[in-house]
Order: sequence, then C-alpha cells, then structure tokens
Amino acid sequence: MQTTIALLCLLAAPVALSYTAEELVAKNIAAKGGIEKLHAIQSVRLSGKLVVNGGMLQLDYVTLVKRPQLVRYDATLQGLTQVQAFDGSQAWQINPFMGRKDPEKLSADDAKGMGEDAADIVGALVDYKEKGYQLEYLGTEDVDGTEAHKLRVTRKNGDSIYVYLDPDYFLEIRTLSRRIEHGVPNETVTDYGDYEKVDGVFLPLSQESGQKGSTDRQKAQYESAEINGVTDDAVFHFPALPGNTPVHQ
Repeated sequence: MQTTIALLCLLAAPVALSYTAEELVAKNIAAKGGIEKLHAIQSVRLSGKLVVNGGMLQLDYVTLVKRPQLVRYDATLQGLTQVQAFDGSQAWQINPFMGRKDPEKLSADDAKGMGEDAADIVGALVDYKEKGYQLEYLGTEDVDGTEAHKLRVTRKNGDSIYVYLDPDYFLEIRTLSRRIEHGVPNETVTDYGDYEKVDGVFLPLSQESGQKGSTDRQKAQYESAEINGVTDDAVFHFPALPGNTPVHQ
C-alpha cells in the first residue's frame, strides 16, 4: 500500500527539467533570435525615460552601445544633460547636476563596469567562450515568484555576473554583477522586462537596477530601440573642447 501511495505521489509531482549550462546558453541565444542575428548587431541605440528617486524624477535617457567596447549614456533634465561614456580605453563624464559643465576623465575602476557592459552588448552568455569567460550552472532560484535558471559567468579579471533565465522563455529576467571597484566589492542587481522584437532580435526595453540590498533603484524605460544605427565613434570619445553635444532623442 505504501509503495502504491509513493508511486502515485511521484506520478503527480511536476517533473523538473534538467539542463546543462551549454544547453541553457543555446536556448537563450535561440530565444533572442539566433546567433547569426546577434552577431550582426554592431550597435544598439535605446531612447526613453530614466526614473529615479523613487519615481519623483523622470529624465530623458539615451543609451548607445557599439562594438567592441563603446558605450555612452545621456540623461537630460530641464535643459541639462549628464553624460557618461567609455571609448574602449578611457571613461569620462559631464555632470552639470553637480555644477561641472566641462568633461572630466574617470578612473579605471569607473570605466571597468562600462567596458564590460559594452563587451556584452547582447548578453554575457553569448560567445562566452570566445570572450574567455567561465560558465557554471547553479540550478534554479526563486526570482520574485519565478523559479529561474541560475548561471554564473566569471570574467577573465575575476569579476562575475549571475544570470537568471526565465524557465519558459529562457530570456534574462535578472542579473547580479559582482565587481571590485575602488578596492571594495560592488554588487548590482538588474531586472529585465518588456521584451520587444527589433530587427528579429528580442531586446529588454525595461531595465531596473540598484545596489544589492538597497531600496534605491533606478529604472530605464525605453520607448524606442534601433539596431546598427550608430555610425559616428566621435560621440564616445573625450571631447576636445569644453562641453559636448548631447545625443538627440
């Protein structure tokens, strides 16, 4: 009788699918649109709003990312534009909100995160071997009620990023980046949503991020996305003259 009950319970229990790390990467790439379409992406331009201070402030926001390691963020409020950019070797910023209207160079630690984000233009899992990353599958973990697949990607410099994939669609729903910056660990959580198909590739148009354990988060809600529309590398480089022309919406 006990054997029969145990068998019935086993048959009634949901079957948990098991994957290898490589299988999850393959599913993630296929879900995004396939490796050929992902390799064809040379740049991405995202435009929308940046919501900060618990929703009290909304800024016009533009993100530009271009291979191999170019990135720029423009946040505009009341005619003032804050710029942060990385040209592959040097990071710099213009921060008029802090009373600084001239461009200034940033430290190597400040640049590291931007450079890594630019290198992973279509995600840390794509071409992870070619980028020299190490990959591990850590099973599943609850992410706001979703039993997500958890992968750990370790970069060549020792920094790591935990990637959480939706169990049904195999797209990123969260990442946790762990970096050493200015000599101390820095952990940033980013949640992804509102995926839309752009030129055959699914991109997350909602990205909400903040320090792990903090309630202070900022949300980028993009209204438009363009692939391979960024041609001028000059916008990523440290300006030769004081000030810099903002990237127009």
